[in-house]
Amino acid sequence: MDSSTNSEGDSSHNSNFRDFIEDYWDIFIGIISIITAFYFHNNGLELLATLFAAMGIGALSLSVSEIAEILSERLHEPYGSFVLTLSAVVVEIILLYIILLQAYSDPDVVKTVKGGIVSAVIVDLNVLLGLAVFLGGLKFTEQNHNKETSSAYTTILFVAAIALLVPGLLNHVTHSNATIQSASKAIAILLFIFYMTILVFQTKTHAHFFKQTAKSRIFRLKRKMAKKNKELEEEEEDDYIFERFNNIGLIASIFVFIAIIALGAEIFANEGVKVAREYGISAGISGLIIAIVSVAPEIATAIKAAKNDEIQRVVNIAMGASTVSILLTVPVLVFLAYISDIGLTLDFNPLEIGALIFTIMLAWKTTDDGETNYFEGISHLIFFCAFTIIAIYY
Repeated sequence: MDSSTNSEGDSSHNSNFRDFIEDYWDIFIGIISIITAFYFHNNGLELLATLFAAMGIGALSLSVSEIAEILSERLHEPYGSFVLTLSAVVVEIILLYIILLQAYSDPDVVKTVKGGIVSAVIVDLNVLLGLAVFLGGLKFTEQNHNKETSSAYTTILFVAAIALLVPGLLNHVTHSNATIQSASKAIAILLFIFYMTILVFQTKTHAHFFKQTAKSRIFRLKRKMAKKNKELEEEEEDDYIFERFNNIGLIASIFVFIAIIALGAEIFANEGVKVAREYGISAGISGLIIAIVSVAPEIATAIKAAKNDEIQRVVNIAMGASTVSILLTVPVLVFLAYISDIGLTLDFNPLEIGALIFTIMLAWKTTDDGETNYFEGISHLIFFCAFTIIAIYY
């Protein structure tokens, strides 16, 4: 009897330990990785410091995403996806700004920052959307979402992309750098005004454009009804500590993790610039690496949503994050560059603008009819691979 009781106790202890590791592995790995990055940084090991800093940023960004997801579930759509995308974009802004500060000693890093801005959209709309649509399509054949979401977001993205063309066009007709900088500031102001308008449109006047339609919910409702009894029997109280926090506590937790991420970003920027120069990594590839590090948690969230037949949430995250990446990240970075006395202009190169416009067109074609399938998902992934190849040699 005692042996049986001990065996059950050990089994319960092991199960609790596994659950603890499953819930908090990202926090432990994130903090340990950043501490390790500091160690390598202090010992002059630039490549290892960069790799561990990136690992720490990615892991803690996942923690931020998970906490934001709890908050988003309480707020519902479209506020839920807005919280998720905003938390990810804050990490993106921190990364890009700290890298931008390296321009005091290496002016070429401005190109990396520009590449990071465009790459964030390309990764959101090709890797995030592509993977989620592909995996969701394999599981459910076709998935449905509110096509008004695509209509609204693609219009926003097309206008934003055209606005970003302006400084580049002025640069190609040999205007002075002062003129390009003035035009960049004007475009940044216009983008921010556009963002504030869209914020009201998305959350107040036309929130129904970004919510599930009755048709797109039918698959999940059927599965929920089929599994209802089993789920009720197996349902247990969630021990994840952040589930117990109120909304203010969750927001405070997000800011704490973002502050730790900023410490890792300092190393990532300092050492990463040196590594890129040493190994001849192009600005385009550097921008892609930055984008993937900052977008990785959103990718994980989107894949999980797609596998649960929540493709509406995937579209909201992918297109919403892309919108915020242009309309909020650009004005904030231009403002921070201005107060830091760094010359950040918005004259993107032809590859960046071309890839941005073609990406938006492909996302539009994927989502405009309110249905997605695995073929559309893999099309985005192939496009991204082609862009990566060009970025390597550009």
